[in-house]
Amino acid sequence: MPLLKVIVLAIVQGLAELLPVSSSAHVIVAEKLMGLDPSDPAMTLLLVMLHTGTMFAVIVYFWRQWNDTFFKNTAAFKKFAVLVILATALTLIVGELIIKIIERTVFAGLPKAQIEDLFGHLEIIAPALAAAGVLILIAGILERRKPALSADTGEMNAKQAGIIGAIQGVCLPLRGFSRSGATISVGMLAGVAKVRAESFSFALAVVLTPAVVVRELLRLIHAEQAQQASHLAAAILPSVLGAVFAFLAGLLALRWLSRWLEGGRWYLFGIYCLVAAATVAALHTMGY
Repeated sequence: MPLLKVIVLAIVQGLAELLPVSSSAHVIVAEKLMGLDPSDPAMTLLLVMLHTGTMFAVIVYFWRQWNDTFFKNTAAFKKFAVLVILATALTLIVGELIIKIIERTVFAGLPKAQIEDLFGHLEIIAPALAAAGVLILIAGILERRKPALSADTGEMNAKQAGIIGAIQGVCLPLRGFSRSGATISVGMLAGVAKVRAESFSFALAVVLTPAVVVRELLRLIHAEQAQQASHLAAAILPSVLGAVFAFLAGLLALRWLSRWLEGGRWYLFGIYCLVAAATVAALHTMGY
C-alpha cells in the first residue's frame, strides 16, 4: 500500500477515533474513496496498528488526570476498578447479545457470515451516524441549559457506570454509532460531570482496545493464506508508521474534544455527525 494512503488513513483514524464522530465510518468511507479493500488481511493489520496508536494517545493524554482522580489513593482506585469492571462486563454482554441477534436474523442460513460483513455497508452506517448525532445534540443542548457540573461534583455511581457500559456495548456492532460520542453523552444525561464522563469513557476505551486488537489479529490469522505471507510481511512497516501518525493525530483530537466539551460546544459534534450521515447516504446512492 502506498505510504501516502497509510498516512491519510492514520490521520483519519487518529482524529475520528477520539472525536465523537465515529472513526469506523470515516475510515470505511476513506478506504472506499481510495479504492482499498477493507477485507484485505493487510488492511486488517493496519487497522490493528492504528487502534494501538490511538490507545497510547489516550493513555498519554489522560494519565495525569487519571492519576489525580482514580489513582490518588487505594480507596479511589478500588472504586474505579469496580466501576470499570461493571461497565466493561455490561459492554460485553450487550454487545454480544446484539451481535447474536443480528447473526441469527440478518445472517440466518449463512453459517460463515460474521458481524464484520456489515461494516462496509454505507446504508447502515448513515443512520447510525445520524442516531449518534441526535444523541450528542440532545446532551449538548441540555448541558447548555443547566448549570455545569465541575469535575469534582459528586462521585460516579454504579448505575451511571452501568449505563455508560451498556451504551458502549450498543456501539460495538454498529459502525457509525460513535463510541465516545454515545458514552460521553449518555454519561452527561445520567448526571455525570462532563469532564468526568470524558475521562471515564476513555478509560473504558483503553480497557476495551486490547480485546478489539486481539479479535482483529485472530481474524487476520484465520484469513491468512500461505501465498499471502510475503504480502503481509511487507505491510508491517507501513502499519507501524500508521500507528505513529495515528498516535499524533489522536493527541490533537483529544485536545480538540476537551476544548469543545469544556467550552460548551459539545452539540457541534452532533451537527457534524448529522451532516456526515447525509454525506454517507449520498455516497451510497452514488454506488460506493
